[in-house]
Amino acid sequence: MGVFDLFSKRQQRARGEVPDVYVYDALPQTLRVQIVHIIRDAFGVDGYYGRGTVESAYESVNDALCREYGVFELVKNSESNSNSVLNFFLKEGNFERALDVIEICFRFINLHISVDLDYQYETKRKINNIDAIDELNSRFKEHGIGYQFESNELIRVDSEFVHSEVVKPVLAILRGDQFKGANEEFLQAHEHYRHGRHKECLVDCLKSFESTMKAICDSRGWEYKASDTAKNLITICFAQGLLPSYLESQFASVRSQLESGVPTVRNKNGGHGQGTEVIAVPEYLVRYTLNLTATSILFLVEANTANH
Repeated sequence: MGVFDLFSKRQQRARGEVPDVYVYDALPQTLRVQIVHIIRDAFGVDGYYGRGTVESAYESVNDALCREYGVFELVKNSESNSNSVLNFFLKEGNFERALDVIEICFRFINLHISVDLDYQYETKRKINNIDAIDELNSRFKEHGIGYQFESNELIRVDSEFVHSEVVKPVLAILRGDQFKGANEEFLQAHEHYRHGRHKECLVDCLKSFESTMKAICDSRGWEYKASDTAKNLITICFAQGLLPSYLESQFASVRSQLESGVPTVRNKNGGHGQGTEVIAVPEYLVRYTLNLTATSILFLVEANTANH
């Protein structure tokens, strides 16, 4: 059905009554209700030939959540699986568990409902998977909630510009089989960041960065050691002409950034023993490293594509 730019919304914008910073630890009830509408429209209702098909879909979601939470039911004495899942989402006080419901439902919509021809034949739906995800992300933005559903996961967003211009292109690039390892590590870094596991985020940032360079080396037949660090891999990429030699002076600052950016931040704060003093990694440093990783990966892959 999409998002309507209602008169009341336009008036709120005119008065400046819109979120100007992202929120990460709450889901307003209005937003939850809107998301339930999207889920219902995307899951659909049973048609003439699909008696029980939709309820079976909700059962899959319900059973997965119950298993992961170690419980037998999400909601006491619920009359159906759909009511169980949706009422749990509407009433759950732990916002991270509420996000769990969003992620697993939209993953199911995108990976199962959108490709299962039997499901599509047996049900009636008001919205397809692409439009459902677009509306979800629009609703997040509308309420100033700092998450977006990308690559079948909820990704934390700190800057809309950085997310749209850097993070989304990187996720698109890394989807291919060539960069499968780098993609998994980059998504895992986001997952750590979302849950406040800052040191783990830094570690996976570096892993993703290194895996990207190893994938480029593999595709071009460049030799490297399995134990090579980020600095060694960067040296190989430059030595092999990933960047044209006549541009070396112009890209000296880029090379310096790649060599001393992600690896150094991670090495000094995330990858070594901290002794008797507990080292607290500030969130702004982790956010910078995550964005720096995305920018560096995007730069390397685009250079590789341009110079193949």
